[in-house]
Amino acid sequence: MAQASKVDSTGMRTLRIDPFAARGASVSQFFDEVTFTPLETTKESLFGAIQQLKVTDEHYIIYDWETKAVLIFTNAGKYVAKINASKIEKDPKVKDQSFYGFNIKKEDGQTLIEISSGKQIYYFDLTAKLIRKVPVNKDKTKEKDYTNYKKFSDGTIIDQAFLEESGKDSIYYNISLLKDGKRVESYFPYRNSDHKGDERWHGGRIYDYGNPDEFLFIKNFYYNIYKLTSKKLSLAYRILFPAVNSLPMDYDTNPIYKGKGYDYYEKNRDVFFELTNSYLHYNNLYFQVRNWNWSRDEKKAFIYNLKTAELTSLADIEPDSTSQFLPVTDLASQYDFTNKGFHLVTPEYFYTSYSSLTLFTAKEQNEDKNRKYNAAITEYFKTQNKKSNPIIIKLKPKKF
Repeated sequence: MAQASKVDSTGMRTLRIDPFAARGASVSQFFDEVTFTPLETTKESLFGAIQQLKVTDEHYIIYDWETKAVLIFTNAGKYVAKINASKIEKDPKVKDQSFYGFNIKKEDGQTLIEISSGKQIYYFDLTAKLIRKVPVNKDKTKEKDYTNYKKFSDGTIIDQAFLEESGKDSIYYNISLLKDGKRVESYFPYRNSDHKGDERWHGGRIYDYGNPDEFLFIKNFYYNIYKLTSKKLSLAYRILFPAVNSLPMDYDTNPIYKGKGYDYYEKNRDVFFELTNSYLHYNNLYFQVRNWNWSRDEKKAFIYNLKTAELTSLADIEPDSTSQFLPVTDLASQYDFTNKGFHLVTPEYFYTSYSSLTLFTAKEQNEDKNRKYNAAITEYFKTQNKKSNPIIIKLKPKKF
């Protein structure tokens, strides 16, 4: 195995976390503002759920997996336009021209929506007008295209599948840092043969919480949260869960679990097989866990205060006047937040969403409490129904 860089663990903190000990809280204890934006529902704009969300100064741009479309709304929720298969040039040589997401690209002060489909990359403006298309580069002799990779403010690129040739067997890395076209550091090497015949994914995920000089990284099957800068990878937090919730320490490497992951989860339904969706906001560390149980009573999304060691369950955050006595996530009723977490996190705002069904259900639960809603929500309840488009929830977290 090639020489990997050493993970810096000198500043590691151990967090002992018992999910059953997580407390509840009110919305106003964690958030200064909550804004609900219903997305306009028309025959043209109707969609299922938000899979991907991007925010500009004046627009919400979303991708819906069910309709395979990018929809553009103003930040007040008014429908603008849609990009779907009808906007993509038909290529008889390409069987499937569906697209599964989008990127935002800035060019000469203009915001463009970039979509890869078939053998072309399409660029649309914020009215869904096609600006140009370029062929996908299929020349494997050219350098890797890092256009849409996560980057630091100094230009350092994060590659999560850097390939290093080494004799007959190629070596990859879960994390590599590249500066000016050269690899600076690499972590967690592996060969494809290491995971052959294994249905488990052994990679990891990078989480952007709006700090251009730092990301968080979590490697599958470990309860470790790393901080990644343009210079190094550091083990920041090691979480210790109760034994009943913990994977065996050798779960990632012991061949007895290879190809038997789903069987293991089925037999050990309380075990957290994934630590995910982690963000850092001042002293508050956000994260979620996943196991084989699907009871809504289980606590699986948390806020851990690094200063006070208080653990709060996001599912138990109670609506109050800050949120117009409406829930800020659907953790108590549906599964959108459980599956996706926050769509977007910035230093100032967190963005999530849920269905009209969830909002109307909350209204029904408030019927005998004489709740008052602002003009936008009042109009929404008058004109919409449980099958209308989802609602975006914009949260301004407290800085503590």
